[in-house]
Amino acid sequence: MTTLIDPPRSALRSWLGVAVITASLFTFVTTELMPVGLLTPVSASLGISVGAAGLMVTLYGVSAGLGVPFIVAWTRRVNRRALLSALLAVLALGNLITAVSPNYPLVLAARLAMGFANGVFWAIGVSMAMRLVPERHASRASAIALSGISIATVAGIPLGTFLESLSDWRTTFLIWSGLSALVLVAVAAVIPSLPSENAVPVREVFALPAVNARLRLVMVTVVLYVLGHFAAYTFVRPFLEQTSSATPAFVAGLLIVYGVGGAAGNFLAGYTVTRSPRGSFVVACAGLVISLLLLLTIGHSPVGAIVSLALWGVSFGAMNLCQITMTLAAAPGTFEAAMSINTLGYNTSIALGALAGGLFADHLGVTAAVWSGVALTAASLLVALGVRRTA
Repeated sequence: MTTLIDPPRSALRSWLGVAVITASLFTFVTTELMPVGLLTPVSASLGISVGAAGLMVTLYGVSAGLGVPFIVAWTRRVNRRALLSALLAVLALGNLITAVSPNYPLVLAARLAMGFANGVFWAIGVSMAMRLVPERHASRASAIALSGISIATVAGIPLGTFLESLSDWRTTFLIWSGLSALVLVAVAAVIPSLPSENAVPVREVFALPAVNARLRLVMVTVVLYVLGHFAAYTFVRPFLEQTSSATPAFVAGLLIVYGVGGAAGNFLAGYTVTRSPRGSFVVACAGLVISLLLLLTIGHSPVGAIVSLALWGVSFGAMNLCQITMTLAAAPGTFEAAMSINTLGYNTSIALGALAGGLFADHLGVTAAVWSGVALTAASLLVALGVRRTA
């Protein structure tokens, strides 16, 4: 288990630090997924297909996943506050370059660089939040930090879509560059010195799944559901526009519904995951499969789309907290290393899921991308159901 800060800090300052970590996660998640709500205008502005625009998510995920085990290991002696500050600086600069970029290759290069920063944050961010509070509150701190995902989907991505409708997609990324800089200032002002803990060399990071069967099983389920989720979610706007003639404002509203559902799922899982992480994951995964099937069958109507996106959000919000808890339970003594492997699998799956969805969308239509999401999330559910709970 991660250790506490020494000397202890005031409760107010500690929880304020957790709030700053949550804001950091919000900023990283909105930057990663912002193109989901902007695929149509970005593709039109840069003269590329919707599937090609989806590479903004794909390359971000590739660098976030493949680079994190190496960077975390190479920086294992770097103070975590200093490392987080550097990651936010990369995010601010990358969003600025994206906003002013004259061509698509430069946009992809900026996204690639930001992806590296995103992956490292995922590996260290949750454990930083847990170290800021007494050990008995560590699970609560991790749940609050992970709520940054839900906040991003409730406010960040829909807000970005709304801002684009008022101005353009470049202005959206420019605003997020400024937000990244503000969070950087907050980290420097609030987060205490956090020397690196339990980070291990690269070879030991990659050896962890080979010697830890529980972690290996967790990663199989995580990879499958993330592949399925992002194969479908990356193209949710084109799907809604083509199947129900949804307007940008309605899409933004649906993303808010999805985000509210994510916040509710995160909140509910906070109560159930300590009792049964695997059981909570199974229920949430089943909800994810059902939500995608509902989107395909009744998503052409406004009410059907709202119901589908709400259930989707609740399920995915719960699954994110469940899989973090399952990872911690599988490797409590090497949490940063385990989170590096988790981040590798999670973000690489984001990339591959978005890529697979893009191929389906360009060659078979966006409906096929959603069906691929159904198949992959159902596979994750079957694996979770077939895995016995280990001691």
